Amino acid sequence: MRHPIFKSRFNSRHTLLTASVLLTIAIIAAAVYSRSGVKTAALLPPAAGPTPAADTVKLSDSQLASIKVAAVADREFVIEKEAVGTIDFDQDMSVAVFSPYQGRIIQAFADLGDEVKKNQVLFTIESPDFIAAQSSLISAAATLDQTSSALGRAKALFASRGIDQNDYETAVANQQSAEGALRAARHAVAIFGKTEAEIDHTVASRQVETALIVKSPITGRVTSRNAAPGLLVQPGNPAAPYSVADLSTLWMLASVPEADSPHFKVGQQVKVSVTAFPGRIFRGSITAIGATVDPNSRRITVRSAIKDPDHELKPQMFATFVIRTGAPVRAPGVPQNGVVREGDGTMSVWVVGNDPHQFTRRSVSIGHRQDGYDEILEGLQPGETVAVNGAVFLSNILYGGAS
Repeated sequence: MRHPIFKSRFNSRHTLLTASVLLTIAIIAAAVYSRSGVKTAALLPPAAGPTPAADTVKLSDSQLASIKVAAVADREFVIEKEAVGTIDFDQDMSVAVFSPYQGRIIQAFADLGDEVKKNQVLFTIESPDFIAAQSSLISAAATLDQTSSALGRAKALFASRGIDQNDYETAVANQQSAEGALRAARHAVAIFGKTEAEIDHTVASRQVETALIVKSPITGRVTSRNAAPGLLVQPGNPAAPYSVADLSTLWMLASVPEADSPHFKVGQQVKVSVTAFPGRIFRGSITAIGATVDPNSRRITVRSAIKDPDHELKPQMFATFVIRTGAPVRAPGVPQNGVVREGDGTMSVWVVGNDPHQFTRRSVSIGHRQDGYDEILEGLQPGETVAVNGAVFLSNILYGGAS
């Protein structure tokens, strides 16, 4: 059994040791508080009022002046697909105009960019084949006249028994052969584009034209010209002296992802925009869809016919087309300036609380983006008030980028 005096001393030492430990804990807690600014319930009394949430920002009057808010409302979002491509000629109405026979160009009448009508003269050539065909025509016509006259005399002589049957039949055969030769000669000249009236004139005048006329096969605009006086041209030998295209309708050739191809159908209406005319919409419709997928890009070509009566579009212009592929849907819409893309890729908006100075960040899911608005799929309800301008400023404040 311990002595009372020894027990008293032990209790005193134990009390001093406990007091020292408590003092040390207090000093450490004070040091931590002074460095981090964190208040603990054991050392300081709780602050008055509720503690703000971690994603909440409260603005001063001056800061609030730079924020624009509005109530969320339902909007109609059209289900659309978008693709890019280029403008091209309507190949069904674009013609390379060649000379039908070899020759040298005498004169070129149309210039690049000129509007031409169907059957308007584009250029003339001096063609040995054309001259030879006309010469054969004139010779055949003269032979027919001669054989017809001989047949007339033979008929008279045969009737008066001035010639025998064999001579008469020879005259008939010569006349029939001359008729066949003239028909063949007329067809040979007609190949050069001559009408029956023009062929009759050549036969009657017995004069050979040196200039072969080449006309435009369609009404349109001259899109290329390689014709020049003295240039030797041959049928089908590039480059063609002229190219003519009807530019009232153009093609747009777009490549669409393989996954989107089921949404496109021939006849669907499209809206086309080009960088050369900001804000302008050109309208047309899908006329053809490619039958194969490009193995490298995994895309399909979609061809649309675009109306361009004022001839503003040019082939090879870069263009974008938008097509409606489904019925419109109604959903909450927020201006795109009110939606912030976070660093992790999520999207958020800033919702106004009961206090107009206080904003709370809320994650949302967005769908279509049209006419400056984002479709909100989840996270907001119609009637809630959000920041529609200045949302990025609020995010900067939250993350310490602004004050």
